[in-house]
Amino acid sequence: MGSDGSPEATGEEDLADHRTQVLALHAYVMRLLMGDAARAEDIVQETLLRCWRTYGSIGNAMLRPWMFRVAKNLVIDSYRSSKTRPQEIGGELLDDCDSSELDTAAEVLNDIMVHQALPALSPAHREALYEVYFRGRTLEEAAHSLRIPKGTLKSRIHYGLQALQKVLAPAYGVFKVERCGGVRGPGGW
Repeated sequence: MGSDGSPEATGEEDLADHRTQVLALHAYVMRLLMGDAARAEDIVQETLLRCWRTYGSIGNAMLRPWMFRVAKNLVIDSYRSSKTRPQEIGGELLDDCDSSELDTAAEVLNDIMVHQALPALSPAHREALYEVYFRGRTLEEAAHSLRIPKGTLKSRIHYGLQALQKVLAPAYGVFKVERCGGVRGPGGW
């Protein structure tokens, strides 16, 4: 017998009661969220976590109403926070896009950023970078076209890339200009 005179519950009865409570809580949260199963699972999980953390400070008789109130408060908090940040989009939009399309879009954005930054460079650096990166010429071809030694071209490319990084950094964050001509920003894009 338990301390309150009721027969002690077995492990199976506790498990069945737990399932009943969780299913009822989940159904309640699903109704509050109008059927959003993923968010409902997150809310129920957070509610159970908070219940577990405060177990013992709330009497067993008050546990169910307390859990339902915590879940409702979490739903309200979730709704309020979703209104203060930009709207979230599902992954379906990215799933519809071919990864080559995303790569192409990133390349176009990179090209636009670099083209906008090129006028800030010296004419010598700009010409060297343009010949090698935008025209796709080899070092020998670019040096011949610019009528400068290959070593001078290498030096202009090196210092031109450094200058380009300095120009792009304040406007777009920390960037790394790669040898292949691409520009990588924060997070690797």
